Amino acid sequence: MSISGKKVALISGASRGIGAAIAANLLANGWAVSLGCRSPNDVPVTDAESQLICAFDAFDPDSEKAWISATIEKFGRIDAVVHNAGMMLPVSILEASDDEFDRTFDVNVKSPMRLSRLVWPHLQASGAGRIVMLVSLSGKRVKAERSSLYSMSKFAALALAHGLRKIGDVDSIRCTAICPGFVATDMGTALTEISAEKMTQPEDIAHLVRTVLELPSTTSIAEIPVNWTVEDSY
Repeated sequence: MSISGKKVALISGASRGIGAAIAANLLANGWAVSLGCRSPNDVPVTDAESQLICAFDAFDPDSEKAWISATIEKFGRIDAVVHNAGMMLPVSILEASDDEFDRTFDVNVKSPMRLSRLVWPHLQASGAGRIVMLVSLSGKRVKAERSSLYSMSKFAALALAHGLRKIGDVDSIRCTAICPGFVATDMGTALTEISAEKMTQPEDIAHLVRTVLELPSTTSIAEIPVNWTVEDSY
C-alpha cells in the first residue's frame, strides 16, 4: 500500500552515522523512509507507518533486490535513493591486495550502480526522481597516502553520480554528489585526531540531503563539496 501524499526515500547504510541522521531528518519532515541496514534488528522503529527497515548487504546483490521489493510492497513507490553505505580501508594503492580493492569497489561503486539500475523504473514513475550519492572530498582529491585506495573508489563513485545525472535528465531524475570531508561519525573519528566537535556533523549533511531532494526539477546540482575547515580548494 502507499502512504498518501508522502514521498519515499531509500537510504543505504542507515543504521547509524550519516544514514541514520538522514532518515531522522526525512521522517521529521514528512517523508517515508526505507532503510537498508546490515543489522536491521539493531535499528529502532520510531514510526511503523512511515518507516521500513530491511536487511541490506552491499556484497549481496540479492539483498538489494529483496530490499526494493519490500519497499514497493509496503509503500507502493520510490521517489529517491540515497547512496550512503560505504567503506574505507586505510591502505595505499601500492599496499592494497586484490581482495581489498574488490571489497572497496564492491561497496562504494558496484552496489550503488546496481541499486540505481533496480530503482530506476520507480524513479521514472515518480516524475521527479532524486538520487543523492554520498561521495567524499576524497572523490575530488587524494588527501593522504593511506586514503589513496579509498579515493580511487570515490572518484569512481563521483563519475557514477555524474553519469546518472546525465542519463536521468530526460525523465527529470536529478542526481547530486555530496562530498564531505571529516564528519563526526565512527568512521570519521577513527581516522584523525581532530575532535568530533570540530567536524561537520551528521545532522548538517542530513539537512543538505533533504534540501537537494526537495528542490524542484528546474534546479540541477551536480556536486556539493562540504568541509569542516578551509582547504585551498574545498
